[in-house]
Parts: sequence; C-alpha cells; structure tokens
Amino acid sequence: MTKRIGSIGILMLGGAKRVSMARHFISAAGRAGYEARIYSYELDSLVPISSVAKVIIGKRWNDPLVFEDLHNTIVENDIDIMVPFVDGAVEIAARYSYGDCFSPACTPLLAAMMFDKGIAAQLFEREHIIIPRTYSRGAPRYPLIAKPRLGSASRGIKIVNSSADFRSIDPAQYLIQEYIEKKREYTVDCYISQQGEIITIVPRERLETAGGEVTRTITVNRPDIIEQSRYIIDTLKLTGAITLQFLEDSTDGRVMLMEINPRLGGGAVTAIAAGADIPAMIIAEALGNPLPREVKGKPGTLVARYLQETVFNVNTNEK
Repeated sequence: MTKRIGSIGILMLGGAKRVSMARHFISAAGRAGYEARIYSYELDSLVPISSVAKVIIGKRWNDPLVFEDLHNTIVENDIDIMVPFVDGAVEIAARYSYGDCFSPACTPLLAAMMFDKGIAAQLFEREHIIIPRTYSRGAPRYPLIAKPRLGSASRGIKIVNSSADFRSIDPAQYLIQEYIEKKREYTVDCYISQQGEIITIVPRERLETAGGEVTRTITVNRPDIIEQSRYIIDTLKLTGAITLQFLEDSTDGRVMLMEINPRLGGGAVTAIAAGADIPAMIIAEALGNPLPREVKGKPGTLVARYLQETVFNVNTNEK
C-alpha cells in the first residue's frame, strides 16, 4: 500500500450513525502505529459521525456519477481503506477497483444477489443451506411472512394470515416464507480474508431491537451456529466483513438462515468487545500484515446500545 507516512485514510460509506465503530478504527490504527484519518461519504453533513470524522457530501448510490465522484474523493483525500455500512454502498465498494484502496468486501455478483431476497433464497436452497420454508406456488399455508425483495431494516414486512392478506400483495415483489412466531434471533459477525481464510465467527443473540437495529445483544456459545456459518462461508466463497442472520424455531429447534448482509453490522461492536477486533483485522489486511489465526469471541459479552445526541447550529453548520 502506498500511503501517507504515519497515517491511514479510512472512508466510511454511509457511516452516519457509526460513531463507536469509527472510534474502534481509530483505536486499532493507533495500536498498529498509525493515525487514522476518518471520513464519511454522506448526503447530509448534519450527522453524528461528524463528531469524529470529516463528512464528505457525496452522491446517491444509484447516481450514474457515483463512481467518478467516489474516485475523486478517494484520490483527493488519500484514502487507503473504504468500508461500506449501508446496503446500497456494498456493491459500490465491491465494484470499485483502483490503485491501493482496500475494501473488506465480497464479489460484486454476490453483493448484488444478497440484496435481492428472492434471488438469495433461491441460491441458499440450491446450495442446501437451511432457510425457512419458502412459498413458490399453489395453495399457501398460513401464517406467512412477506418481505420486500429489495427491502432492508425490516421495512415493509407483512404478516399474511389469510387469503385476503395474500391477495393484497404481489408475490413477485416479495420473498414469502413460513412465519415463525416463537423464535430466537441470532446475528453472526464474521471476517474472512480476501484469500478465503476464516478469521473470526462470533454468534450473538439479538435481545432487543429498534428500527431494525439491535439495541441489546449478547455473544453466545453456539457451536451449531458457528458450523452452519462456516458451511455458508465456504460454500458461497464469502470474503470480507460479513453479517449472517439466523432464527431458531423455539417449537422444534430448527436453526435457519434468514439473510446475509455482506458488510459490518451496527451491532458488530459486540464482537469487538468480545475479543474479535474486526477493525484491526481490516487494517492488517489492508496493510499487508499477517492476520491472526481464527479468533473466538468470548461468550457472555452483553452490549446495550443507547442514543447520544450531536448538536448542530443549523445557521452555521457548526457542531
């Protein structure tokens, strides 16, 4: 990597609320002997990340000029590492390939497939990955859950309890699966090198959520979930920072994959607190330094997230 001596430029794509994650990157860079210069590519300057990073006003992910604008941002600010934090940014980061800017991403094809729930479910079934029973045709068995194929953060999800409910949705626009009422939800934070070596797999139970994001979560000792995760990673040849979402049917014990988010999740700070320092892994790989052998997260690490305000003077845009 050719870079400014003594510093590392890190560009967060859509990192508006990821203040604590930015601080972890700053800390990890410091332990590696570098000063982290944190930037965040946003549509609005008045976002919490501005308390620790320089906000760069960018373009929407579907803007035809986003690659040109992003490239200019990377060159002008001497960016070494680019990390996506929102769904729309993942394929952008995966597709960007110029110079020495490193991104902990999977392939562009996999990124695109993971954000169409219908296509992803077909891939999972083809690869014998256990998922909830998926409706395709014929007489539906209620209750069902309908998730927008291109949705995220639990927005637009519908519970289908009757024929009338079913007629109100367009099956082509939704992934429709069995609805499991009595369940436990688990997230698995993973990091896999660009050579496919699994560096860490840390499962945690989602205890409380708000607005689609976890607010209270605890790492757990679940060898079965770790092994399922390992199978999924190896089978799909996943790389980079990956978040796997599982649910467990409390009535029969089935553990099923819900979705894969090929990026750092908001709750990944829990894996870091449990000993799996994913920002340090990203920095090490970007620098070409040796990565640790597989790191296990300590079970029983509970993280409760809370709101904290960033105050702006909207007349001057000063904090």
